[in-house]
Amino acid sequence: MYENLVVSADWLADNLDDVRVVDVRDAWEFDGIGHVPGAVSIPFDSFRSDVGDEGMLPGTDVWTDLMDEAGIDADDTLVAYDDTHGVFAARFLVTAELYGHRDLHLLNGDFSAWSREHEVERDAVDYPESDYEVRDPESSPLVGYDYVLDAVERVETGGEDAETVIVDTREAWEYEESHVPGAVQLDWMGLVDDGSRGLKSDEKLEELLAERGITPEKEVVLYCNTARRISHTYVVLRHLGYENVAFYEGSLTEWDERGGPVKTGETGETGETNESEE
Repeated sequence: MYENLVVSADWLADNLDDVRVVDVRDAWEFDGIGHVPGAVSIPFDSFRSDVGDEGMLPGTDVWTDLMDEAGIDADDTLVAYDDTHGVFAARFLVTAELYGHRDLHLLNGDFSAWSREHEVERDAVDYPESDYEVRDPESSPLVGYDYVLDAVERVETGGEDAETVIVDTREAWEYEESHVPGAVQLDWMGLVDDGSRGLKSDEKLEELLAERGITPEKEVVLYCNTARRISHTYVVLRHLGYENVAFYEGSLTEWDERGGPVKTGETGETGETNESEE
């Protein structure tokens, strides 16, 4: 998944004949506003699990049916996009990775950014149905509740020298209300450039991450509420070459349900936190 993971609109325009493009916006946007030429519509809600298991994987049967209907094969090169700076598209890519898809890419920017300088079409392509095969991923970033509980202990006992950093990718107000002990706050939107609607430069991303102690030599454990926002941060970290990234899919939803410890408090620009027990 990680080679040339984030691709530009120009790159996609030059390679449309060699890739399969996936639009994860709502179907009405795909049909009514238009889409990248040749794209297929796989709305975000279609690859989320049922209510009650929000944010988790949809299941192999659901995923296989979606890929078959879209005419996507397991060895296709996929490029995903949305119109929300890539956060929904990133969740699609992480889901695809966990079902064993290998060649995955995020369009840097989103549909609005694409449509500024590139062709948009409204007619959908009718691809022949495929016979998609779910595979085991080459490696899985998924971790569960007990793993994160152990990570909290590693962070709290290691202090500034801890080899693990837990990252809360939600907004500051959410973090202040309740967060996993020892976590640093990094709003995923802080990685986005307002002008381009895509990622900030690699240099700025690395500086922002370093300010919070999120560096490549550490194990990075990601969480949000329902695994959507951490998908974007996960893709960004992989793009930057981070190798040890843990994806807590259950996130704070599961953490709270299982009675995990939480803290409240504010965080500053440097990641220093004034916390209190809740």
